[in-house]
Parts: sequence; structure tokens; C-alpha cells
Amino acid sequence: MRKSDKKIDNAIVRALTEVCETAKGNHDGFEWITHFLNYNNFPSSLSIVCIYDTNEQLKNADMDGVCLLIKQQLLAIDINLKDIRRHIDFDTEENCTNENGGNWDERFK
Repeated sequence: MRKSDKKIDNAIVRALTEVCETAKGNHDGFEWITHFLNYNNFPSSLSIVCIYDTNEQLKNADMDGVCLLIKQQLLAIDINLKDIRRHIDFDTEENCTNENGGNWDERFK
């Protein structure tokens, strides 16, 4: 990883940490957030995954609100994604447990 890549990643981690803390307080069932990125194709390769506890909570989630929160935090670090929804996926602990035995590394492959 190049030094410039590390700076980008650190900024994204800080922004998404802020999203996570806010979402956990305001969105029932929101658990955590992660991201994946190919630095050779940044920012279009940025992929963000928001994890809820249960499928029921995800079904009732304010996904647009979470997407807006992510967009605002990324804009604050000068990352502007035209269609933020294209970069965000939602999943649940319940799905990972049922389909992958709780192994997130396997699930994210």
C-alpha cells in the first residue's frame, strides 16, 4: 500500500467510524460498518457494507437515512460519489450466521 493509499484509507475509516457511532444511536439494529477498496480504481471501487443484527431490523431500516449519513461523511473528506447507493450494501448478522456459520471473511469473499 502506497503512502497516499494509506492516507485515503485512514480518512475513510475515520468517516465510517463516525457514521457507525451515529447510526448505532439512531438506527435500531445497526451493528457495524466496513469497507473494501481497490486503490487503483478509487473512488469508483469503494464498497461499503452496513451490518444490522437481524433481518427484521434491516427490513425496517431507514436505508436512505444511513446512505445520506455516509454520503455526508464522505463529502466531508472530499470523496464525492455520484450514486452513493451503488457503493453501499446492507447485510445482517443473522444472514451471516445462517449462511456462513458466522464467518464474515467467508461471506465477504
